[in-house]
Amino acid sequence: MEAHLDPQNYYRLPWNLTDNAISWLEPTWKCNIYCEGCYRINDPRGHKSLERIKEELAVFKKYRRTDGVSIAGGDPLIHPEIVEVVRMVAESGLKPILNTNGVALTKEMLKELKAAGAKGFTFHVDSKQHRPHWKNKTEIELNELREHFAEMLHEIGGFSCAFNSTVYGDTLQYIPDLVDWAQKHIDKVHVMVFIAFRAAELDGRFDYYAGAEKVDMSKVPYIKPDDRRTDILSTEVYAAIKERFPEFDSAAYLGGTHKPDSFKWLLSGRIGTKKKIYGYVGPKFIEMAQVFHHLRHGRYLAYSDPKVHRRGRSMLLLSPFDPRLRKIAGNYFLAAIKNPLRLFSRLHYQSIMIIQPADILEDGAQNMCDGCPDMTVLDGKLVWSCRIEEPLRYGRFVHMVPHGQ
Repeated sequence: MEAHLDPQNYYRLPWNLTDNAISWLEPTWKCNIYCEGCYRINDPRGHKSLERIKEELAVFKKYRRTDGVSIAGGDPLIHPEIVEVVRMVAESGLKPILNTNGVALTKEMLKELKAAGAKGFTFHVDSKQHRPHWKNKTEIELNELREHFAEMLHEIGGFSCAFNSTVYGDTLQYIPDLVDWAQKHIDKVHVMVFIAFRAAELDGRFDYYAGAEKVDMSKVPYIKPDDRRTDILSTEVYAAIKERFPEFDSAAYLGGTHKPDSFKWLLSGRIGTKKKIYGYVGPKFIEMAQVFHHLRHGRYLAYSDPKVHRRGRSMLLLSPFDPRLRKIAGNYFLAAIKNPLRLFSRLHYQSIMIIQPADILEDGAQNMCDGCPDMTVLDGKLVWSCRIEEPLRYGRFVHMVPHGQ
């Protein structure tokens, strides 16, 4: 089931190529586990030197105004100088956010990374990973692992805590359970991200070219492995959540490069406690957060400090500007009248993001995220991180032509 959303009802996030909330740094090609659909599979190119990483950061500083840097890979925690990498990002005035599977994370490393300036972690945890001691676990069973990471960050303190999961046809049903789990840990988990599975399909419909040269796409690692769906939409994930939680709604989005009415990034924010969600914020709330942060700091907002997420009650002061926030305030105060003890419970803010990666249209056009926050660096240029394997192998991005034309 797919929800039909009108872009006019949501705030279009103002991010663009040169003025964006996030940039994507890959200090290593290596990883310590295998995730299905990943473009880093047994990559022999190893770790980048600190000098090369410094050069890539300089490209971001030159071409891209940004708030946070997602330090990814591969898995960044296995880079032998990851603490120095984090320190370099922090000293450049940007927020270092580690995107990791968490396998290599220890409390000792966590303390070192915090001292170096790390501001947050995004843990990739899902049931299609070949993760030691967690194979063949369902998304629900993996909540035990998610809670382990959340508790570790909470104990040390001062980190934004996010989780992302790739959504497959057979795991779509579990998304509402993860949303429910996130509420129960709203004091420790600040962001939940759901990413629709994508892979290149060699089904004979298209021929692939790098410039004028026809290429063999079977060499890239993100070829569709079997009959899994590669057309899951963000609006399907939205509908799955809304079926369980009718009050659920999004507030902001990024469109597509070829389809402006596609929802490539779909952002929701909710305010509540472990026991009760009082509602979901509206477009004006997200707009105010982005615009005021840009006015104050000269860049759009990426990951917020955990202290901000604990200020749900203060956020209600913006109710005059956002109808949905007014409804949240009304729900909260009505609940407080019925049970005044609720006034002593802290209100938390939590984000839910749904991402729909590259879509292949009927004419072969590749509908990318318009205003992509995950641009990385290759040969001194900004490139899409999700398709970097193409220029690495063929010298440029691949374009598709319907077979026989």
